[in-house]
Amino acid sequence: MDTNVNFQEVKRRFIEADVDEKIQIYTSTRGLSVDQFKELLKSFPLQHLDKLERAMP
Repeated sequence: MDTNVNFQEVKRRFIEADVDEKIQIYTSTRGLSVDQFKELLKSFPLQHLDKLERAMP
């Protein structure tokens, strides 16, 4: 993914995505700050956090 990330666009796509797409976006997007990653997690279904953790490099 582009290193000059438009966070609002990433966030919009993340919110609209299904769980598997959210995981793909979260694990492949580079250039976000810690706070921006935390912001994305607010839109992630908590019951699937284990799946996200398994997908992390």
